[in-house]
Amino acid sequence: MTNQTSPEPTLSLRPLAGKRAIITGGSRGIGRGTAIELARRGADVIVNYRGSQDDAESACDECRRFGVNAHPVQGDVGTEADVEQLVDRSIELLGGLDIVVSNAAYSDRQLMLEADFEGFQRTIDVTMWGAFHLVRTGARRMVDAGQGGNIVVVSSPHAVMAIPGSMAYNMAKAAIDQMARTAAVELAQHRIRVNIVHPGWIDTPGERKFFSEQTLEEQGGKLPWGRLGKSEEIGRGVAFLCDPASEYITGSTLTIDGGIQLPWREMYRTEEQPD
Repeated sequence: MTNQTSPEPTLSLRPLAGKRAIITGGSRGIGRGTAIELARRGADVIVNYRGSQDDAESACDECRRFGVNAHPVQGDVGTEADVEQLVDRSIELLGGLDIVVSNAAYSDRQLMLEADFEGFQRTIDVTMWGAFHLVRTGARRMVDAGQGGNIVVVSSPHAVMAIPGSMAYNMAKAAIDQMARTAAVELAQHRIRVNIVHPGWIDTPGERKFFSEQTLEEQGGKLPWGRLGKSEEIGRGVAFLCDPASEYITGSTLTIDGGIQLPWREMYRTEEQPD
């Protein structure tokens, strides 16, 4: 195998200037935080949304404050045809594609024995197949363009933690981790990097589907870092992986979770043992 040397990366406050990015589920939560952080670093962005155009427009307004182009594009990533239209429309609006962030997800919380299969299937369709169709379609367009690129898959500790009541989500996240690593191997020859981000418990609107404000505040305070994470913290991790200075990173998992995957429960049990 021939040794390929790359030029030394140049550090810049806008390292993604001229790059063009798609962020699925970009109107709220982690997707919104990611879109804004990529824009802060100079990337033009497509904010994909399924339901609320107002939220998507608001996210785009935040991105435009950094002097970049930002466009909302509607599409349900649970549908393959919508994903292909999203990618092609994004390329049409931005003039190309350099960064793909697979962030959109769906989840119901039910124990396996009682789980409604429609919700189970929807979780798989959006969280697993949606990620696959986006990664494959985005990679195909990047390969055709011949200029390399970056793909970041926003996964979850659910990929490795068997959290009860979340079987479909656990399955889907474990699957997309392996998908991303396999894609990293297959796409390296095309100079397309593929990496994974594992956010911990992040303070997003989606968490309000499952927990009250009081529960989020109380349980967040019990985490090792003493609080829930913020969407922009995940966005900064995604931006780091897409930075040209990170070009030797591919097939990796960046965990941004305030220590939630550490054995902190065991530590506290040890502390509570009587003398």
